[in-house]
Amino acid sequence: MNTWTPTLATWGYGLAAAAFAAFAAQLALAGRGNLRGRIVFAAIVLSAGWASSVAAFLATRIIGFWVAAGLFDALRLGAWLAFAVSTIRLPDLRPGARPAPELRSAAPAWIALGAFIVVDALVQSAGGYASQRLDLPGRIQFALPLAGAILALVLVEQAYRNIPAHARWGMKPLCLGLAGVFAFDLYLYAEAFLFSRMDLDAWTARGPVHAMLVPFVAVSAARNREWSFEIAVSRRVVFHSAALLGAGLYLLLVAAAGYFLRFFGGSWGRAIEITFVFAALLGLASLVLSGSLRSKLRVFLTKNFFSYRYDYREEWLRITRTLSAHEAGGGLREAAIKALADLLESPGGSLWLRKADGPFVPAARWNVPETRESEAAEGGLAGFLAASQWVVDLDEWRNDPEKYEGLVVPGWLMGMKEARFIVPLTAGEALIGFVVLSRPRARVDVNWEVNDLLKTAGRQAASYLAQMQAVEALLEAKKFDAFNRMSAFVVHDLKNLVAQLSLLLKNAQKHHDNPEFRKDMLETIDHVVERMKNLLLQLRAGTTPVDSARPVDLAGLIGRIARSKGAEGPAIELDLDPAARAAGHEDRLERVIGHLVQNALDATGRSGRVWVRLWREGDAAKLEVGDTGPGMSEEFVRNRLFKPFQSTKAAGMGIGAYESAQYIAELGGTIAVESQPNVGTRMRIVLPLIREQETGDRSLRPASPPAPSTEAAA
Repeated sequence: MNTWTPTLATWGYGLAAAAFAAFAAQLALAGRGNLRGRIVFAAIVLSAGWASSVAAFLATRIIGFWVAAGLFDALRLGAWLAFAVSTIRLPDLRPGARPAPELRSAAPAWIALGAFIVVDALVQSAGGYASQRLDLPGRIQFALPLAGAILALVLVEQAYRNIPAHARWGMKPLCLGLAGVFAFDLYLYAEAFLFSRMDLDAWTARGPVHAMLVPFVAVSAARNREWSFEIAVSRRVVFHSAALLGAGLYLLLVAAAGYFLRFFGGSWGRAIEITFVFAALLGLASLVLSGSLRSKLRVFLTKNFFSYRYDYREEWLRITRTLSAHEAGGGLREAAIKALADLLESPGGSLWLRKADGPFVPAARWNVPETRESEAAEGGLAGFLAASQWVVDLDEWRNDPEKYEGLVVPGWLMGMKEARFIVPLTAGEALIGFVVLSRPRARVDVNWEVNDLLKTAGRQAASYLAQMQAVEALLEAKKFDAFNRMSAFVVHDLKNLVAQLSLLLKNAQKHHDNPEFRKDMLETIDHVVERMKNLLLQLRAGTTPVDSARPVDLAGLIGRIARSKGAEGPAIELDLDPAARAAGHEDRLERVIGHLVQNALDATGRSGRVWVRLWREGDAAKLEVGDTGPGMSEEFVRNRLFKPFQSTKAAGMGIGAYESAQYIAELGGTIAVESQPNVGTRMRIVLPLIREQETGDRSLRPASPPAPSTEAAA
């Protein structure tokens, strides 16, 4: 013992004090709970005080710390004895039952003996019976601590035996830890009692040995929720710690085996050792990368260290991250399978989604062979999932089909040997699909927790998938809407062209002998052919113009329109500025202005007036088409004029004004309306002015069309 130095003991008790103090702080933050919880908390706090007092005494040699260490040691022994007695006497671990009579009769004697030991220890501590060398003369100095260790072991054993079998799972870690530390004290004080001298090496190890009790208490506190401790034990930390511990033990065994091979291998020993170590490291790498081994380790830790199988916060965050990461891409279907499969360590699965008013068809797969089998929406499987919303365990169904009354598993699914679970995907009350998961890597005990988590996760995945389907349907509807709108524009233009040709044919009966008429007729037919060619090009190119915007001679365009429509009503009054030019597509501008002129002619009798004005104002080219027709109401102009399929004419399609407003907005211009019932209407178009020195193509910038300006004359 002369070689003993206090440095190692100081560090050992210091680390023990830190461990007890950290655990006490966690318990304090979690809450002290009921009576047993408060006793456990007191024992941990007293243990922290004991270890820190011993470490302080060894570092400073102040006798007061040693006296405090004796006090804390006695009090913490009393706390653990009180905990053991409370476990025996309190009936909360055995609902409706009472302790055995022999236990009730023996409890007062144990309490009295424990009190005697605590009081005697306090007296001895206060008297300073120990010296700095820890040389304790007389066996009597160790008799009472030895008796305390024996009593503690007896009480722990009785407490464990008194716990019903179904409740031992929660108390087993704590009882095991207490039995271990008190068995160590039994060895320490028994040897000191026999030889009248403390084994300083064993005493040095006492601090770290007692600190090993902390993880056992933590596990029991987490399992016994009636203690009201919310112990936050990270499953990820436990998993990685267990993996590192296992890897460390594996490497220790490899080192020992390598040393054995080198020592007994003779001249070949070193070569054999190197070969063995390399093979062992290769095997360790294979084990670390094994998904099956990780799955089994996770299941083992979950069963033995946690009251619930899943850390719901971590699982929900993981599911949300998995689904959100693929929400914008095409991998959402595969992500939904993976999110559900990871809950059970399943290596793969398949997803079926329902078509619109059709069967459930394969939509995605993950690590499984491709299948083309579909399930009818009214089939036995889909009907059962929609009605019950249960998670189907195919193994359980094979063993006990009565639990799934009404379930009819299709033959193609029975042929999938690796299929184990069927998870319904319900959005609201509608079944939008289901996921078939492969058999997990490790054995899974299916209970309410597994079923509820799978069902809830399935609903979460279904919400993402339903949103994806809604977005896809919306995009498809927008494509059809664009196509229908373009078709309506084309039909409207064809209607105007047919009307123009019909008028030409009607006038040909009267003026076919007139050379000027025949010349105008050929020009009109040529113009109609060109416009129809442009319509065909527009149909092929979609809604995008077939060419870029170019400077347009608005005055010449308006003059041509006036000449083509001059015979349809009153003479059109023109007031045109030839220098007013704008960028656009000549054929489309002709349709827009021609539509406004045609509407004015249709609304005005032969006795009325129709006029077209074109002028420059600043950087704008302004155009006005007016008439003295019946006009329009303020409500119609504000709410209906520029809406598609709204018209005041019985045979009108209600497309022209809408198309005009859309195109003028594309050119960066505006269209305004001033109308008064029984007075007339004025349509004004404002376009960016193109000066004579500006030449070349002008590309249009796509923009959301501004709302047309509407003004009703007072």
